[in-house]
Amino acid sequence: MIITNIETVPGRVISAELGLVQGSTVRTKHLGKDIGAFFKNLVGGELHSYTELMSEARQEAIDRMTEEAKSKGADAIVNVRLATASISGGAAELLAYGTAVTLEK
Repeated sequence: MIITNIETVPGRVISAELGLVQGSTVRTKHLGKDIGAFFKNLVGGELHSYTELMSEARQEAIDRMTEEAKSKGADAIVNVRLATASISGGAAELLAYGTAVTLEK
């Protein structure tokens, strides 16, 4: 599956648009990681546990979006975007969305 954040697939012709596809995940912080983040916040620097959490969330959302596109018979997803939203009490949603398309062979 070709995934791109531009409106076309370079060198390929889009033969059909199959519609919007999306994938999301909602994640919460881990109490142990929160305690570590609190202390890290005192001295500054990257919160590696949160960076890893967000990286995993992005990949899961993209994987779910890709599965939806495959179920529609897509060859590619164009104009892909990622968005985050705070849900409540430390929970956040990560959403991946784009347009599923087929390509000329």
